[in-house]
Parts: sequence; structure tokens; C-alpha cells
Amino acid sequence: MFKILVIQTLNNLSDERTEYLINDRLSFMRFLGLGLSDCVPDAKTVWLFRERLTPAGAIERLFEQFDATLRNAGYLPMSGQILDATLVAAPKQGNTNDEKTDLREGRVPQDWQDKPSKLSHKDRHARWTLKFTKGRRQEDGTIPSTDLAIPFFGYKSHISIDRKFRLIRKWKTTDAAASDGARLREGLLDKTNIASTVWADTAYRSKANEDFMEKQGFVSKIHRKKPHLKPMPRHIQRSNAGKSVIRSRVEHVFADQKSQTGLFVRM
Repeated sequence: MFKILVIQTLNNLSDERTEYLINDRLSFMRFLGLGLSDCVPDAKTVWLFRERLTPAGAIERLFEQFDATLRNAGYLPMSGQILDATLVAAPKQGNTNDEKTDLREGRVPQDWQDKPSKLSHKDRHARWTLKFTKGRRQEDGTIPSTDLAIPFFGYKSHISIDRKFRLIRKWKTTDAAASDGARLREGLLDKTNIASTVWADTAYRSKANEDFMEKQGFVSKIHRKKPHLKPMPRHIQRSNAGKSVIRSRVEHVFADQKSQTGLFVRM
């Protein structure tokens, strides 16, 4: 059943399409260890299995097994780690103002409680945020220097990868409105990495994070922020540029995820 979810993710398939293609493709059957006479789980079974993974705490255990497999194969976390986050889109809900208020305050709207079928199709955890992006190129070929704020609904995927192999060693999922920097102190750092250096962008730069890493024995290579209403000092520019060469490795991970699913939006 878990391998079925892998197939879904890699091919961006609905539950119904997954059921059909498993019956149709011999390559899918071989991957799942099924024969031509074996029964294939239907779309509802796939949906139920996916929904029960998180409440059962199975995702964490599966990830630990995956990490153990990497270690046994010689892919040890080394040379430090890189942190970053990306937005993951969720279908827009079209909720009423009262329903939105209930969700923000952690309540299930009364109308949804009386309609289990409606509740099962509602996403109660995704949130709205603003995604800042550079302005589009104008007709004269210029690009505005100001950022554009685009409303975005969904989740945020926070990851820590090892510098050498660029494999995800720690992860955390939040709603899209959650702060990137605060996740650093919530178990996102990999203490098993044999090097203590940590790279990240300016979203993770704060006194609380710097103090936390120092106490935990990590060495901060996080980008420094531009002084308020002052130009960026040249030595900090050079330092940030050197850090970017290493930190950019995490972009390859998100680019691969985006090419596979098309659901990720870089921050």
C-alpha cells in the first residue's frame, strides 16, 4: 500500500487513476509485487490508507526506516546541513466567513459536523499566506524592483538536507502561514550529521535561533540580513555570496520535487 502512494506521488495521480493504471501497466504491477491474477486495491482503499497514515504516526516510522536504509548503504549525513522551506498548494475551499473563523480558532464548523461526507472533503489545516515574487518583465524589457505579494493557499514543507549527498534527513510540514525560522528550533536540525555547520537563508536568522544553535553545538552559516535603511556592507555581501554557493544545493531537491509533482512553489 505504501508503494502505491509512491507511484501516486511520482506520477501525480488521482486515486481512481492509480487503480486503473495498476491494472493496466505491468511495470506498476512488478513494482508492487503483484501478479496478473492478484487483486488490486480500489480507489477508496487507497484513500483510506493515506488518510490513516498520519493519525497512526506511521509516516515518522516509515521515514526512520528509509533513513536507516540510506545509512546502511553508506549515505551517512556529513559535511553539514542545509535548511529551507517551500510552499505546497492545496485546493481552494470556498468557505464562508463563519466557517473561516471557526477554522482559524481550531473549531470544526457545525454544518460540517452534521455532514460527514462534506467534512471528509474539506481541508481544515491549510492556510492562506502571501507569496512574494519579483515583478514580471514589462513591455519595455525592464523588471520592477519591488516584490509582488500573491495570495497562496496550502501548506509549507520544511526540510534539512545533508550537504554531501543532498538527501532529506529531517522534515516538518506546517500550514502555509507558519514562520520558516521558528521551525529550526522544533526538531528540524539533524544532530546525527558528523559536521556541525548549518546553512540557511535570512528567514532563519534571529537571535533566538543563533543562541539555540550555539547551545546545541551547531555552527551558524545562515545569511546575514541587510541593516535597516542602510546599504549592505561589502564584507557581508561577500560572506553571503560564499554561503549561497553551498546553500543553493537545496534548490535541486525542490526542483526535483516540482518536476515530479508540479505542486511545489519556491519561497
